[in-house]
Amino acid sequence: MKFYNRENELAELATLYDQASSSGSMTVLTGRRRVGKTLLALESAKQHKHLYLFVSKKAEALLCQEYIEEIRRIFTVPVIGEIRHFRDIFKLLIELSRTERFTLIIDEFQEFFSINPAVYSELQGLWDRNKATSKLNLIFIGSVHSLMYRIFQDAKEPLFGRADRIMFLKPFSIKSIFTVINDYGYKDMQTLFSAYAITGGLPKYLELLAENSAIPRQQMFDFIFRQYSPFLTEGKNLLIEEFGRDHGTYFSILELIAAGKTARSEIEAVLEIHSGAYLSKLEGEYALVDRHRPIDAKPGSRLQKYYIRDNFLSFWFRFIYKNLSAVETGNFAYIREIAERDYATWAGRILERFFHDLYAASGEYNRIGSYWERGNKNEIDLVAINDLKKEIVIAEIKVNKSRINLAELEKKAKNLCLEYKGYSVEFRALGVEDAELLLTEGCTRGCTINNKN
Repeated sequence: MKFYNRENELAELATLYDQASSSGSMTVLTGRRRVGKTLLALESAKQHKHLYLFVSKKAEALLCQEYIEEIRRIFTVPVIGEIRHFRDIFKLLIELSRTERFTLIIDEFQEFFSINPAVYSELQGLWDRNKATSKLNLIFIGSVHSLMYRIFQDAKEPLFGRADRIMFLKPFSIKSIFTVINDYGYKDMQTLFSAYAITGGLPKYLELLAENSAIPRQQMFDFIFRQYSPFLTEGKNLLIEEFGRDHGTYFSILELIAAGKTARSEIEAVLEIHSGAYLSKLEGEYALVDRHRPIDAKPGSRLQKYYIRDNFLSFWFRFIYKNLSAVETGNFAYIREIAERDYATWAGRILERFFHDLYAASGEYNRIGSYWERGNKNEIDLVAINDLKKEIVIAEIKVNKSRINLAELEKKAKNLCLEYKGYSVEFRALGVEDAELLLTEGCTRGCTINNKN
């Protein structure tokens, strides 16, 4: 698959490369696996001299042998004696950068925690002493979010405060997903939504599906729910290292959230544990879940729900992890039947996020969220507010748009509207078919105004 999107990220990386012409620059590029971090770094560096080093799980001395071969391939430099420590590799590269600007990409940087944790303090000392006189454009890449956060954002760690930029790479936007599927001949909104819902905009997943002619939803299911599918073990592969020995509890919590049990009380009722510490880590340290509150909620409000930020992981926990016994016995027909039965319910919640993202991308509103009252009463799928223009959109979202009753929506919004006296209010019914106009014309022109107060 060709390189898509990332114009803003490429521009920022180009700025940092320019900065390295006068003194060293350090960039941290993080984000979950499969989001395209390595590809982005290599794309940014392809027009100038660069060195790519991958930190694999092997002895430090063996890594150094591998790195010396790479250095000799790129640079004409004599290496005297045997180098067994990464600090000496880094020292050599710092010396080379005094006379020649180049980019050094170090991938899976967090792996030094298991190889030799002293590397981080050694690099800190070398960087602090030599940054001003080097021309090194340094890019650290890492996929284990908790460890990369610890290395660069924990005040107790040696590399805290050293990075010029910390860039968290996000999945593709809906517009970029649409560009990808267009290139493979699919232009309909239902296919766009399926690609968004199941892949979450992860470039690697889109590439896998595209290369296997599996972009429409039925073909996606054919590819995902079969023996040897790369998607079957993906959730485990991504998260086991993050969670360590507590992975069972974290997986159980994520399974419940994916199944629609989004309140802490619901999770604790099933698992019979205090889930607060786990949910806090899932939100902060691991960046896997988010809390959302009603759009008018006061700070500190306990009226909140949790959701899995990553669409694919939500799909994986709902349909694959939940049916792990069937996966292990190879009963893929059973899993497929469950997925066909329950997909619409699961996808209905993702459809709300789909429209939240579309409205956010329009730039027309400063606040976007949903609304509900205590006891989950008067739930409203989307509330978009422009406080400057004093405009508010209140929308119901359904897979089958014809089932929306706007008169009922107005009743549910009665208390909400009282909070926004003086605002013009529009009530809208939204279905997948509305996405095309939203993509091309924005939220103001892209939706029919169904009612107005």
